[in-house]
Amino acid sequence: MGLHDLKPAKGATSSRKRVGRGQGSGLGKTAGRGEKGQKSRSGYSHKSGFEGGQMPLHRRLPKRGFTNARFRKEFAVVNLDKLEAFEPGTIVTPEVLLRRGVVSKLMDGIKVLAKGKLTKALTVRAHKFSGKAQEAIQGAGGKAEVLEA
Repeated sequence: MGLHDLKPAKGATSSRKRVGRGQGSGLGKTAGRGEKGQKSRSGYSHKSGFEGGQMPLHRRLPKRGFTNARFRKEFAVVNLDKLEAFEPGTIVTPEVLLRRGVVSKLMDGIKVLAKGKLTKALTVRAHKFSGKAQEAIQGAGGKAEVLEA
């Protein structure tokens, strides 16, 4: 068997529709577009969200709230239970976390949250800390140092 012998399974392909080729073809005259109306004309296209002149849903619904998408900062989150893997006395920086695979991307910075327990004295350098995380790090005899973003 060679590459020249390969062909699609039986029934997997069908020949393309040739429309507008006379009444005998079954797709003559109106070519499968029905009678009259906007969709039967050449050049027809509709805008996404267009509802035939009815006020579209995206305009009927109220616009509420505020999205700070342009200036929003997104932080890579690290929990205390992930820091437990480090040896006591280690200086944990964003670069170390990235190298060890604790975070996949630095994004706009690192934020340390208080999920889990920390029993080792570590110096943790991050861009943000939750209040409880900072207390837990200091409670274990370590330091929580805030980096400039």
